[in-house]
Amino acid sequence: MTNLVAENNSAVVQAEDTKWYVLRVVSGKEKKVKESLEKELLKKNWTSHIKQILLPTEKVYKVQNGKKTTKERNYYPGYLMIEIINGKFHDDLREEIRNAPNVIHFLGKQHPVALRKSEVNKMLGRVDEMSEGGSIMIEPYIVGETIKIIDGPFNNFNGVIEEINDDKKKVKVIVKIFGRSTPVELGFVQIEKTV
Repeated sequence: MTNLVAENNSAVVQAEDTKWYVLRVVSGKEKKVKESLEKELLKKNWTSHIKQILLPTEKVYKVQNGKKTTKERNYYPGYLMIEIINGKFHDDLREEIRNAPNVIHFLGKQHPVALRKSEVNKMLGRVDEMSEGGSIMIEPYIVGETIKIIDGPFNNFNGVIEEINDDKKKVKVIVKIFGRSTPVELGFVQIEKTV
């Protein structure tokens, strides 16, 4: 495993020497709580105790009025993950975090419980996947559903979804052209749900 460097004192810390804790916060305030905690920890000079505060997000897109809109969505709404160096999670730090605005409690409440390594690896693997540009659909399509084509040579045609390939983000649509059923392969961004 690679060595990681603590930000304020350049001490070399092995990744195994940290533990991850989950902090429950008011839903919708995750980003604000993260920024507030980071400022407070810098002010109190506790950056040697906490390696990072993580807010896992993912990019999602939705086709609306023929246009693709992208936004970020919290992967774990109402939660922040905090990586704390072993032996440095003392009562003062715990109380400082717990008393921050919009913070509800640590998982484990009075006695916070660290995540198991398998849980951390799963969470971090998912975060890495999301940061590699993978985006997901907010409104998934269903086989047999009638859709409207909004892009390409069959623009403004309606069709019925025959096949969905989530990996390639494509669908096979049956379109009636001059009374004949014709299969057409389209990307998710080229179609929208009919109202």
